Amino acid sequence: MDLLRSLPLGLYLEQPQTWLHKIDPRVKFAWLMSFLTSYVLANNFWRLLLVVILILATLIARIPRRVWQQQMGWLLMLSFFILAIGAISPDAMGVDYQPRLPANEQILTQQANSKNIVQEPASNKKYSYVLFHKGPVKVTRRSLDLAVRLSTIIFTVIYSTNLYLLTTAPEEITSGIESLMQPLRRFKWPVTEIALTLTLSLRFIPLVLEEVQNLFRSVMTRAINWKKLGLKGGFKVWMTVAERLLENLLLRADQMANAMMVRGFTSPNEHRVQWYDLRFKGRDWLAIATLILFWGIRLAIGTQV
Repeated sequence: MDLLRSLPLGLYLEQPQTWLHKIDPRVKFAWLMSFLTSYVLANNFWRLLLVVILILATLIARIPRRVWQQQMGWLLMLSFFILAIGAISPDAMGVDYQPRLPANEQILTQQANSKNIVQEPASNKKYSYVLFHKGPVKVTRRSLDLAVRLSTIIFTVIYSTNLYLLTTAPEEITSGIESLMQPLRRFKWPVTEIALTLTLSLRFIPLVLEEVQNLFRSVMTRAINWKKLGLKGGFKVWMTVAERLLENLLLRADQMANAMMVRGFTSPNEHRVQWYDLRFKGRDWLAIATLILFWGIRLAIGTQV
């Protein structure tokens, strides 16, 4: 159950402080949204390039290997597994492929000579819709394209979010989002309440993982004989565990609410804490310029034809 602590869910690396930690959270949020949106209507080259950029950013930032090794390893294994399964799966096109050239190429040669048609150079490669076919294993261009799309989007969405949460404190995230949502105050949106709710949710995720881990360990230490319990008995045990988990989480939430009320958090207007003074610095402007270049390259070479 120690695997739960390595899941890319709300984990923040306090030390060491890398250059990714020092970038303004609003700029990092813009980069995150760019990774998540530039994938739309992109070709496979750009999708693979996003994966490479995320891996290089992790290495260049000098994030400790112990932090990203297990997370990236599991994600890469999952992506390769999805790529392999998707490539050999039916492409759902229902194409009965036939070669463009006839079986007897002399017929085509004779027709071309009779009509004085210039033949294509022999160096041109023949097109084939089926890339690999041996026994029950069949890889087509469509199935490989779908496999690349699915595997890269899973890695990009999960790891880009993980890298953002890994290098940005929850308070920085909420401060940045609250700053970006300031124009919504004109429409009477509760911006501060939304930011406070987001902060509490990010702080609550580690508590949920801790409760799940403790309950699973308590079940394992009791050495339950699952074969004797059978399907019905095992279901009852896990329902009891789920009920206990819900009770513990509600208790934690109640304790957190009482602690806030004791400290005067009755409304955002009466008690407000300013965690960070958000100001753009030199590195932030450099990151913004790089982001503009990122989108320029995306529009130039990454658009799906």
